Amino acid sequence: MEQYAIKGGIHLEGEVVIGGAKNAALGILAAAIMTEDECTIENVPYVSDTITLLKAIENIGASVKYIDRHTVVICGKGIRGDEGLSVDDEFIRKIRASYYLIGALLGRFKYADVALPGGCDIGARPIDLHIKGFNKLGATTEIVAGGKIVAKAEKLSGAHIYLDTVSVGATINIMLAAALSEGKTTIENAAKEPHIVDVANFLNTMGANIKGAGTDVIRVRGVERLHGAEYSIIPDQIEAGTFMAMAVATRGNVLIKNVIPKHLEAISSKLIEMGANVIEYDDSVRVMADGELKATQIKTLPYPGFPTDMQAQMATVLGIATGTSLVTESIFENRFRYVSELARMGAKIRVENNTAIISGVSKYTGARITTSDLRAGAALVIAALAAEGYSTIDEIQYIKRGYEDFDAKVRMLGGHMQIIDSDRDMQKFKLRVG
Repeated sequence: MEQYAIKGGIHLEGEVVIGGAKNAALGILAAAIMTEDECTIENVPYVSDTITLLKAIENIGASVKYIDRHTVVICGKGIRGDEGLSVDDEFIRKIRASYYLIGALLGRFKYADVALPGGCDIGARPIDLHIKGFNKLGATTEIVAGGKIVAKAEKLSGAHIYLDTVSVGATINIMLAAALSEGKTTIENAAKEPHIVDVANFLNTMGANIKGAGTDVIRVRGVERLHGAEYSIIPDQIEAGTFMAMAVATRGNVLIKNVIPKHLEAISSKLIEMGANVIEYDDSVRVMADGELKATQIKTLPYPGFPTDMQAQMATVLGIATGTSLVTESIFENRFRYVSELARMGAKIRVENNTAIISGVSKYTGARITTSDLRAGAALVIAALAAEGYSTIDEIQYIKRGYEDFDAKVRMLGGHMQIIDSDRDMQKFKLRVG
């Protein structure tokens, strides 16, 4: 079983290039099958989630061709849109974003049969808001034996849909189905994340009529058909934030390239509060920290608030800051499962309900640790790079869901990090890095 081997204590320095946004890519790749024409999508992150979704798309009859590692051409002409169509394989059940295929197929064919999603176990993420939206558009939905959802409609008609809670997934999924409905759909209390805007922009490039993405009211006027398009996915806000946190934790100096600084403002402001220096350029940020880090308070909120996907990484940095910090998680209830692993490295963190109370320590110490989800895994990598000594991280398949070439990018910054799969490999790693 693959692991990360890490030797900490290095001040990371240099440049790192951020890839395309995973969360935007998953919605955009699903949207690409809503036309018979070819769609060329650039800046696709080469991570296990996107690879898995593309395999599922190919399995139902679409053609998928990689032009290079980050450019893919999708043609949905070969998809058979009748009740024999079913999206269900061992891969698709492992990723959360499989549910975007429901909205895409329902919009195009008025029928979808898709396996219920998997992904990281970070708490309850029901799809009731998705179902409510599909039903409002005129579809009937049911969960059938084998853990699949079937949605069908004679036709989809525009509707007024109010989301009881802000949901990124439901916002995108309803937007997909509504794009090919009859009439006008209004989505109120919509999510405002950058990847919502990116998916809407891609759909508009395909001929959809969507306005208001990025605000809490999105208006979709349905069109008869969508056409092919060429599109480049925005940079990944969370990958960028992870490297920002990593630079601070290791007291480094890192230029993070191919970013949209505005998307990082919530992260930047907290790092500055902690004593780091963040310099913004047009499409990059430089993050530096060489002194004592200070405690602060963080509460996760929907965009433009502090992102839940950065909570674990920032809590890890606060674990070696002076003073007592509070980190409150308001989105998902299982996002503190990494705390017990940080404790093995010397962290002093107490969790009460949805708040972590962090008493900063002077340093982390290397240990053998196990990740439980994607962002927790990134946080443990940060801790290991900041720690004294050697660490190994198990279950790195979670991390590979959202970080492309993570170990190679860390090595480019001078860090010691390598994929191993045996004790012998670990001994070789120790001999090589000293």
